[in-house]
Amino acid sequence: MPVSQESQGLNIFVVGLDEDNLDTLCAVPGAEEFTFHPLLSKDELQHGEIDFPELLRKARATLDAFEGTVDAVVGYWDFPVSTLVPLLAQERGLRSSSLESIVRCEHKYWSRLVQREVAPEAVPGFGLVDLDAETPRPPEGVSFPMWLKPVKSFSSELAFGVRDEAEFRKAVAEIRQGIDRVGGPFEHILDRLDLPDEVAAAGGAACLAEEALTGVQVAVEGFVHQGEVVVYGVLDSHTYPNSACFLRHQYPAELPAETVERIVDISRRVIGRVGMESMTFSIEFFYDPETGAVNILEINPRHSQSHAEMFEHVDGVPNHHRMISLALGRDPRVKQGDGPFEYGAKWYYRVFRDGVVRRIPTPDEVARIEREIPGVKVQIVPEEGVRLSEMPGQDSYSAELAHIYVGADSDKELEAKYDRAVEALEFVIDDAA
Repeated sequence: MPVSQESQGLNIFVVGLDEDNLDTLCAVPGAEEFTFHPLLSKDELQHGEIDFPELLRKARATLDAFEGTVDAVVGYWDFPVSTLVPLLAQERGLRSSSLESIVRCEHKYWSRLVQREVAPEAVPGFGLVDLDAETPRPPEGVSFPMWLKPVKSFSSELAFGVRDEAEFRKAVAEIRQGIDRVGGPFEHILDRLDLPDEVAAAGGAACLAEEALTGVQVAVEGFVHQGEVVVYGVLDSHTYPNSACFLRHQYPAELPAETVERIVDISRRVIGRVGMESMTFSIEFFYDPETGAVNILEINPRHSQSHAEMFEHVDGVPNHHRMISLALGRDPRVKQGDGPFEYGAKWYYRVFRDGVVRRIPTPDEVARIEREIPGVKVQIVPEEGVRLSEMPGQDSYSAELAHIYVGADSDKELEAKYDRAVEALEFVIDDAA
């Protein structure tokens, strides 16, 4: 992959740099002074077995062999990227948050313990499931319906909503089978830290049970700069009917002002306790309009790269700008609302069945859609020939066909542009044998 600029400016190494995000990085303010370098490929970071020591060795070798100055190491993906960044930055005296602060978020059980310390009103019932037991049981105090998930995983892999004992047993069997793919490598990170007794006993390949949350999903994006926790965006999420799978994320959120204030306050308390510095974060919440309850779903020690286009549509600057500014020791604040649209959305075009992809839209077809519908960008997810159920990074219930980014000036216009784009996308999917 080529670097973004030919100039001899600041050298920024991006762990897991991909073509789509390279385009977005080149749109940040002052990009002409940056040269973006790929550090490990997205495929070797996210696909197959994860050999964390080998990834660390390869990344160090690349940085050591570079003849210029290494001015920043950044990343916008989940584990192992989120933990490689602070390790590599610390070794070279570069800015990043501490590894411990990152793992306090990444380890779902540790994160829940921290959340309960400072925001108990926003934490659902939770506990560990003993996967080694002959007959695993739900933890005491957590009742059906509940979610089961590894304490560390990619995206929504091995996350199951269960309503009764039969579904619980089925989910446990699948989690047992696949938990070591990420949990094993995560142990290499935990070995570097002085862990609380409860977290050390759980380890990196444990299973967490949490009470099911209801309502509207909300995401917060923010950063910590010189000890100050700043929230710069609140987004709401919409799911497919009768499903927990995302249909779209939308910025800015359409929520009561009092609810936004509470969400921001909880975010500041929790991130302050985590101990982050010079780092972006995103927090996912559930807001129940009927009861007014606000509950934390999870904390991510990174901004969401999938929100970049939304912030560019509305604020005129992709959220990657904050990541780069923090890594260089600069104030990441920007004027908000300077973008060309009132709203930005990321839509997930999904199917809820298995099958083999025989045809995907061509680059020319995608370019025509983007040309004919202003404010629309389309990313095709699968490759031809792939079985949908074998695609990495998918949830347990659906498969993504395309991500469709839309800028518009109303909800109705967001939906109309999305519908036009979907109608123009031609996929051919054979039923799975």
